[in-house]
Amino acid sequence: MAELKLRLKRGNTEKTISVNREEFTIGRLPECNLNLPFEGISRYHARLLKTASGVWTIEDMGSKNGTLMNKRPVISPEKIKDGDVIWLGDISLAVILVEPPQANARQVESSEKGATILHNVQELQQHWIQANADRDDISNKDKTIARLKDLVEIAKSLSAAESIEAIFFQVQEVVFRYLKSIERLALLIDVSGAGELELLNAATRNVFQQENLSPDGSWISQTICQKAFTEKVAIQTADAQVDQRFEGQQSILLKNIGSAMAVPLWDENKVVGVLYADAHFSSMQWAKEGEEDLSFFSTLANLVASSVQRWLLQQKLRSEEMIRQRLERYHSPAVVQQLISVGALPDGRLSPQESEISILFADIVGFTALSERLRPAEIAHLLNGFFEEMLQEVFAMGGTLDKYIGDCIMAFFGAPEPQKDHADRAVAAAQGMLTRLENLNANQVLREPLQLRIAINSGKAVVGDVGSSQRVDYTALGATINLASRMEGICPPGECVLSEATYQMLAQKQGFEEMGEHRFKGIDRPIPVYQTKRR
Repeated sequence: MAELKLRLKRGNTEKTISVNREEFTIGRLPECNLNLPFEGISRYHARLLKTASGVWTIEDMGSKNGTLMNKRPVISPEKIKDGDVIWLGDISLAVILVEPPQANARQVESSEKGATILHNVQELQQHWIQANADRDDISNKDKTIARLKDLVEIAKSLSAAESIEAIFFQVQEVVFRYLKSIERLALLIDVSGAGELELLNAATRNVFQQENLSPDGSWISQTICQKAFTEKVAIQTADAQVDQRFEGQQSILLKNIGSAMAVPLWDENKVVGVLYADAHFSSMQWAKEGEEDLSFFSTLANLVASSVQRWLLQQKLRSEEMIRQRLERYHSPAVVQQLISVGALPDGRLSPQESEISILFADIVGFTALSERLRPAEIAHLLNGFFEEMLQEVFAMGGTLDKYIGDCIMAFFGAPEPQKDHADRAVAAAQGMLTRLENLNANQVLREPLQLRIAINSGKAVVGDVGSSQRVDYTALGATINLASRMEGICPPGECVLSEATYQMLAQKQGFEEMGEHRFKGIDRPIPVYQTKRR
């Protein structure tokens, strides 16, 4: 009976878990067999159940955010297979069904119509070289030397290749030269690092048939690729249709998968993808050349792995730089670094979610009259200098810039990273802005002396990326923001006003006094307001 394991991945964390009981619960509660105390995971989220016939199934336990398998919602108990990927929130669980170990690590299975060889890739690295070098046949030794020379050359070329296209071009040249039975070749990479293989490049031996090569990879056996990827084994099958290892796999039957090879791209540190090929083997060819071709294919994959790893790193660095440039518009450098380090940006976006925040509006007093006296270019210059100075106080307190609304600054505290003291941070930023502006006016740094009105409110809001495919803004939405915006209108010049919600959250309430209850448009109850004490 196959042993079930789960390869868990969340952000940069990755580990393998053995499922050691027939009913295996997953959820946020400590009593679950797999405890996942993370946001988005329900108390009892899902469970794995082994049926009387030995089949494993996955079932969602009525979780709030649902359970996905291979990107599809799990509505009712579903059978799981080796290579399936289960998603709970931002956590992926790759299914590994491991057959009981045989007496010999090398496994050869035969049938009347075909055979399969599985090898641990480490056993294959030198196999084909040694096998040919031990023979007396001069032609075989010549072939070995030629292959060695090619591997040296491809290693040089791969080290210089900067794109995935350049890497694949080098690979297909060597594969089609030496492995005559291979018709089609594919490179699949785990680009996201979530255990999901993506087809990046494919080629046919016959260049005239390249246009007929399905771009969606429908000719590729995902089952075989996922097995090579998760178990770190090199696979070659002469006829997948009759191969017992793939029995019951509808995809193999529907795609009419026949002879195939798949080897993991493994540089001894991490599996980053799979090199896959299909061929026209016969049983006789299999017995004669199958293992040798598999060994060469695997050795080639080991060379490719380090180049792919380097390419993935370059892609990650480029992506992080683009994300950093976008986030630096809103967040302090410390928050930006934290977001990038924890991988909080799936698809480059911060998904909207409810957060407890303090929102701050800071508006220039008398800006309309000021705009009448100054030219547009002078106004822009004045605002640029003013915003640059005020934003330093927001970022110093770990705040997030939402947007500039004309002459008004909208900022909040408590998201995207939770801050228990978000109200204190918002008030400290407001006081810093007022003090800094006084100093700027005293030293005549700005073109005109300015005054601020600042309003702060605290409560729940939806915070995240909102917008269309062409334009996205990171913003906060909800009644908490609306009240803060209206409160700014009753603030005396040069002062800061707080809602009662913010005032009650402050660790130190000195410096503020009651301003009385006020009514605001759209709010059906009077709101107690506090303001900075008169000096």
